[in-house]
Amino acid sequence: MIGLLQRVSGAKVEIDGRTMARIERGLLVLIGIERDDTAARGSRLLERLLSYRVFEDDTGRMNKSLRDLGAERGGLLLVSQFTLAADTRSGTRASFTPAAAPDEARALYTGLVSEAQKIWPGTASGVFGADMQISLVNDGPVTFWLEA
Repeated sequence: MIGLLQRVSGAKVEIDGRTMARIERGLLVLIGIERDDTAARGSRLLERLLSYRVFEDDTGRMNKSLRDLGAERGGLLLVSQFTLAADTRSGTRASFTPAAAPDEARALYTGLVSEAQKIWPGTASGVFGADMQISLVNDGPVTFWLEA
């Protein structure tokens, strides 16, 4: 499972001009699900997302995680993005062979969001398979590619 983590000062998901999800300061994470992914990998990725140190401490170093900030000071926005699982090593068109089948990916993404909402109050999410417009202000910019 892939998580493209971005530290943001704000992010939102719109569908057909309607805001479906929004966070202020926190993490926007684009989620890619591959064929061999499992719920256990989703749990591992979630743990890494909550614990990954991307926020500055008092000295300006990235030493604080979302957990360190607390849910009242740091939001989590999860958005499914199957293109992260693409094979782009050759040619000029991506192959989506590594990506999980839609039904499998939907179940794993839904489970990840549900688990996150239990652990992290105020977790927001996009809509699986929808044509979404994502707006964000990447703070830093800070972006990391995590795999679990």
